[in-house]
Parts: sequence; C-alpha cells; structure tokens
Amino acid sequence: MRALAAAGAVTMATCALFAVPARAAVADEGMERLFTFKDPKITESSGLAVSPTHKGIYYTHNDSAASPTFYAVDGKGRTRATFQVQGAQARDWEAMAATKDPATGQATLWFADIGDNLNGAWPDISIYRVVEPQTLKDATLPATRYRFRYADGGRNAEGIMINPRTGRLYVVSKEFAGSVYAAPKKLRTDKTNVLRKVAVAPLMATDAAYAPDGSSYVVRTYFSATIYSSSGKMITRVSMPELKQAESIAYTADGKSLLTGSEGAQSPVYRVTIPAAARPATTPSPTSAAPQTPAQDAGAASRAAVDAGATGLSIKDILIWVAAAATAVGTITFIARRTR
Repeated sequence: MRALAAAGAVTMATCALFAVPARAAVADEGMERLFTFKDPKITESSGLAVSPTHKGIYYTHNDSAASPTFYAVDGKGRTRATFQVQGAQARDWEAMAATKDPATGQATLWFADIGDNLNGAWPDISIYRVVEPQTLKDATLPATRYRFRYADGGRNAEGIMINPRTGRLYVVSKEFAGSVYAAPKKLRTDKTNVLRKVAVAPLMATDAAYAPDGSSYVVRTYFSATIYSSSGKMITRVSMPELKQAESIAYTADGKSLLTGSEGAQSPVYRVTIPAAARPATTPSPTSAAPQTPAQDAGAASRAAVDAGATGLSIKDILIWVAAAATAVGTITFIARRTR
C-alpha cells in the first residue's frame, strides 16, 4: 500500500507541474471555445470523439474510478444520452476513438482502459469495441473486449487511435520518451494481443487521433499538439489553448480542425484550426488510398530520443521536462525515506 501511495503521489506531483490555468472563453486566433460540458456527471473528461453518424454529436467518458459509462453530447454541451458498456471494467479509462470499419462501413466506438500510473503494474490492458448506437437514448450496450500487452514491457498510456484506411489500432504511451505501438492487424478475443513499437511519440502524450482520411495523425501533450504523416514523419506543431489539464484530442469530421478538452467539472472543448499545409488535401475518403502505418526508418528511434524537433518539443518544453524529472526524483526520494 505504501508503494501504491508513493506512486500516486509522484503521479499527482508531475501532473500538477504540467497543468496550467484555464484561459478565457476565446483563445488565440484560430482557437474558439466550442462548448462546455453541462452534465454534472462529466467531471473528468478524458476521451473525446466525433460521432461517425450523428451530426453534431460528440462522445466523452470520465477518467479512473468511474463506471464503464460514456456520454453523447451535442454542440451546446448538453448530454443527449448516457450509455453503459455491458460487462466492461473501468480501471483507468484514458482514451476513446470513433471510426467506420473500412470493410463493413459499420460505425464503431473504442474505449481504452490503458492507464497505468505504476508504469507496468498491470499484466495486461483492455480496449473495448462497441457498435455505435443508432438512436441517442439511454441504453446498455454490448462490447467486445480485447486484451493487450506491450512487447517491450508494461507502461502507462493515455492515447489510442484507429487508422480509418485499415482499421488498425494504435496505442500511444505517456512517458518522458513515448512511443506509438501498433496492434496486430487482426485482433483476437481468445488470447492477449501484442503491441509493438513502430514510432516515437512526444513527451508526456495525453491523447492521439487519426485524421478522417488517414493521411496523418495528431498526438496531444500537456504543451501542444504535433501532427505527423501516416509514415510517422513530423509535419507541424499546433498551438493549443491553455487548459487546466489537457487530456483529449480529436479531428473534426472535415479534418480541418482539432478538438481538445480538459478534465474538471464543466470543462470546455475548444476547436483549433489546423494550418492549411497540414490539412487533408481532399474531402475525407478512408478507402480511396493505399493503407499506411506509422513507421520509422532504421535507426530513427534512437535519433528521435534526442531530437527535439522530431518529438515536437521546444526549448521551453525541454526545460519543463527537466523540472518535472527533478521534481519526480525528489518526490520519490522523500517518500521512500518516509516509508522505510
């Protein structure tokens, strides 16, 4: 129990360091507050996704210590329906994704129970697949559960994304040197699926999402968002509004903007315009191009670990990273001495 308390204290100290005060309703040019969650039950919005079939509807769910519940919210922040995921656990739900199956066209929602503040304490993690409800009415929905483990050992993660061209699932770890992990092409329910590293990710990634046309993906951190080509090459960084604890990221349906949210009661969701050069070239059409996946050329992983540009870091970010590392080490040392 002392070890668990120590780990929790370290996590809280690190998160507190990265968190910044909320800003006014209208942020910088290209940023606008889209809505604020009005439901008092939405207190730790950790995942965010745009409905593939219900126009103007957004999905979210709470963080750890919550029930396996998600909410359908309209463009004014009002909850239109509350859904329970049958037979699911919510140990630490950290992310979600929404897409249409490229083979069947079926709208699908994914919920990721992937948080692990002990960085590898859980023997496996779970991600649930739910068919998107056709009507916005409170209901309990069946789910398919997939178990996963990392090929290179357990870790904490807060981001998932689905390539709309291939339907392949990716998990993005939340670490000082994060990574993008690819799931097998075909997921199995009768065995644990293995996640394998395919690309680097920015410092302390809190969420990720694929563009609607599958040509690029974005990774959110406490500081900003970084857009990558589907091959894993950095395209650009996008400034984000300052939020209390930036937790979520999603693309708008047209792929021209990003949506980002925060934890906290009555938390806001912002829409941020993507620079023109980083937007999809055409109207989203997931099946119109050949499949691609995040990947690195030989030796890129080791180079990226020290290449600030490749991981979307500025000098300010690096200084904050150093301060966070020092704080974490100091906290661990203090707690270890107190709990001997």
